[in-house]
Amino acid sequence: MPRIPGASSKLKDNPVAGHKRVLLAAPRGYCAGVDRAVVAVEKALALYGAPVYVRKQIVHNVHVVAELEQRGAIFVNEVDEVPHGAHVVFSAHGVSPAVVNAAAERQLHAIDATCPLVTKVHREAVRFARDDFEILLIGHDGHEEVEGTAGEAPEHVTLVTSPEHADAIEVRDPDKVVWLSQTTLSVDETMETVRRLRERFPKLQDPPSDDICYATQNRQVAIKKVAADADLVIVVGSANSSNSVRLVEVALENGAKAAHRIDYANEMKQEWFDGVATVGVTSGASVPEVLVQEVLDTLGGAGYRDVERITTAEEDLMFSLPKELRRDLDGGVDARARGGRKRA
Repeated sequence: MPRIPGASSKLKDNPVAGHKRVLLAAPRGYCAGVDRAVVAVEKALALYGAPVYVRKQIVHNVHVVAELEQRGAIFVNEVDEVPHGAHVVFSAHGVSPAVVNAAAERQLHAIDATCPLVTKVHREAVRFARDDFEILLIGHDGHEEVEGTAGEAPEHVTLVTSPEHADAIEVRDPDKVVWLSQTTLSVDETMETVRRLRERFPKLQDPPSDDICYATQNRQVAIKKVAADADLVIVVGSANSSNSVRLVEVALENGAKAAHRIDYANEMKQEWFDGVATVGVTSGASVPEVLVQEVLDTLGGAGYRDVERITTAEEDLMFSLPKELRRDLDGGVDARARGGRKRA
């Protein structure tokens, strides 16, 4: 496992007005889709041996990627970088049919670790395209999840990147239009985008169920509650993690006086803590808890030893592993093969 930068980092225990404390948001960290994807790579390495190739980052977290690289995973941008006949894992963000076909042409042994909630959005895109709807896909241009979803029905998908962009969108038939979204967006901003779209297209249809995933929503709800009482919010998560970046924005929009995203504890800067009594802490959905604990340990050394857990939801969902990985080396059913609820 990679050494966690910041294990020896120090913040000074400077005096502040008021009692130093940490408000620790819950839920935070790994969601069921991320957990499934990371375990899928680990299991593939155990079953097939190194190297196992992974298209794109399996999840958007630099620490997780580095750890899996040390175990023998090789991350590539496209499947044409993978040797013929090798094992390749598709990331949690999903891929388009074109990528699936390209892997098949190279006779790759593909393992699909796409989050089931992303797969749901893909199926919605296929369904609405089949019924000749124009699909307004709310998301970030260039994000892997958006590319995968749009690739299911490229002739029917129009990307909407922001509420302001919604004001300029044109459609073929205002009577046959539906919106879908990237799963990791800000709930509030997405609803504002939908509101503006509906002002222009009153017959705009909603997806059958929420596209923004439960974990993204839960983490945003939790940080809203924390932010209202926080002088400073620390979000653990990588720069390319959409849901982590959104948590910083949500914290600032809901009362935090300041908010910063970091990958590791040693990235925290002393000046952030000038006059700060209450620090909120959370992490994105692709962040292992060990990185949060490192932040708490570092804060504890600076006098922020009183940690209060702020819980707004409990999560116990587990997704089943990809079908290729549901057996152990001896042929028995893997304990993680089935989804369901975590046991207490």
